[in-house]
Amino acid sequence: MDNLSEEEKKRVMHVTLSLGNGLMLMASDTLPSMGHRLITGNNLYILLSPDSREEADRLFQALSEGGKVQMPMQDQFWGDYYGIVVDKFGVQWMINYSQTSS
Repeated sequence: MDNLSEEEKKRVMHVTLSLGNGLMLMASDTLPSMGHRLITGNNLYILLSPDSREEADRLFQALSEGGKVQMPMQDQFWGDYYGIVVDKFGVQWMINYSQTSS
């Protein structure tokens, strides 16, 4: 770690978000000194599939705070309750509740 810039030393090395039922989402920041290049906007979408409409709404609301709603939560033609939001950090999230899978 001695070869990292002061700015890179402030980045996240590892983060874990427990999603319940033994599911975890793990991530880290990019390090330009190691050849990483982040292009915000085309990097990824993260899909969360909660167990209820209420949990879908709770997640969507929390992720929307300070972010931008791309598609509000609503019933979709394929039968699921779905929405898309970009959080305040630029991370793109899809929330999909399917009654058939709960």
